[in-house]
Amino acid sequence: MHTQIVITLTGTDRTGIVEDLTKRLLDHGGNVETSRMARLGGEFAVLMLVSLPVEHQAALERSIKTLNGQGFKVTTTRTGQAHAEAHADWLPYTIEVLGADHEGIIHDVAQALSLRGINIESMDTGTTQAPNSGATLFSMTALVVIPPGLMGQGWEAALLEAGNHLQVDIKVSAATKP
Repeated sequence: MHTQIVITLTGTDRTGIVEDLTKRLLDHGGNVETSRMARLGGEFAVLMLVSLPVEHQAALERSIKTLNGQGFKVTTTRTGQAHAEAHADWLPYTIEVLGADHEGIIHDVAQALSLRGINIESMDTGTTQAPNSGATLFSMTALVVIPPGLMGQGWEAALLEAGNHLQVDIKVSAATKP
């Protein structure tokens, strides 16, 4: 029997972090199901969903916790499929945001979604410099799931209105579940 756990790791970036973490996982019969990893400033962050035999979970957690002694912050959390099962009939959409960077964009978009009961499945954000002006541009791509009863209730218009208020472009399109 297998179990799933979420592993988070943050710490000062150095070569070999991913190799070290995945070696420990392999040593305990584990497999990476989904992951996100990025250097943010001088820190490296890992968010990983792994599966492994139930009887190896405690040993893997002990092994991973030793990374704390190397200056990393590590957590492990057992998870299950309850969320996916509870939202099986929800409809997936992709939301793309682009515009001049300023405070509050993520908050206001997240609030517009939350007020309507829309769940964010994943979100990636970033900033770049505009090629001609050098102004800082903000971009966001989010996968969300919409409750079935919300269709036809104006949630898209409300989100586009939030974009107008924020002076950013928002594009909403149907997506497929990952």
